[in-house]
Amino acid sequence: MTERHPVILDVDTGIDDSLALLYACASPEVELVAATCVAGNVDARQVAVNTRAVLELADRADVEVALGRETPLVRPLTTTPETHGPRGIGYAELPPPSRPLSRRHAVDLLVDEARRRPGELTLVALGPLTNVALAALREPELPVLLRRLVIMGGSYRSPGNTAPTTEWNISVDPDAAAVVFTHFGAPEVQAARKSAGLEPRPLALGLDVTEKAKLTPEHLTALAARAGDDAHAPRTPIVRYLADALRFYMEFHSRYDGFYGAFIHDPLALAAALDPSLVRAEALAVDVELGGILTTGETVTDWRRTWGKPPNLDIAVEADAEAFLARFVERVGDLAARLAWARTL
Repeated sequence: MTERHPVILDVDTGIDDSLALLYACASPEVELVAATCVAGNVDARQVAVNTRAVLELADRADVEVALGRETPLVRPLTTTPETHGPRGIGYAELPPPSRPLSRRHAVDLLVDEARRRPGELTLVALGPLTNVALAALREPELPVLLRRLVIMGGSYRSPGNTAPTTEWNISVDPDAAAVVFTHFGAPEVQAARKSAGLEPRPLALGLDVTEKAKLTPEHLTALAARAGDDAHAPRTPIVRYLADALRFYMEFHSRYDGFYGAFIHDPLALAAALDPSLVRAEALAVDVELGGILTTGETVTDWRRTWGKPPNLDIAVEADAEAFLARFVERVGDLAARLAWARTL
């Protein structure tokens, strides 16, 4: 029997977050406890609509979805319609979700569930870290209560994708990232986690590795074929969604990154949370620049250990992107086929 991993996804559902949600629903080892919504790719209320609609597309309307903070801790919100489209899902159209939002605020949900299941939950943060920071401030024991925090965010030894040295999720709310890196990486937290048999530090996947996860039209064709469908004239709902959402994303990357395909950052982070063997990480001291003229939001990483500070993050430095992409095609293709067959009954 497959070991089940209780997971909460904290999302700012644009396109790659939606792919992570589908991957979670397609993965037999995932017990998807909830999805919490934060402002980032689009505003938080649109995130909540997208998240519920994608979960319903995957036949998982049972998953609790909670609205979180609608603005960064300190700074005004910036969104990115040029990357994900005005509603965050590219050219895709999904029916309005039928299930209402949770009555719980996302921060309350994170704290409540961590207290209820100490040492069990993996929190995978795929957007700005606003909700996670507020939850840690609300419950100082949160870093010890979670099984692990896995973060998609930062640019540790590669160019940024927002400013020359900054990655989107961190740049939207750098103050929240600074709180999380400090609280979760504190020496006393690491010692407590180690004594409990847990990984001492959060795992962070930055652009250095997530841009290796490059989904191409060939991957989409293979996924559609696995679902018994045609990516160019899709009939099954999930393949149709992927084709329409990814077409927008691929056009964006064609304009700005010089290839027709898509970096699928967020599903790789989730996959690494489920199977850490997909990445190799180094323990490093990292801080966030909060006052730079040109560099606010930069994840300043002490590669040469010149600070003399203890490490506070495990930074992914290599990823088996080929194995991950094959797994993504297999799992999401099978989910699409399974749901399409169920609709014929």
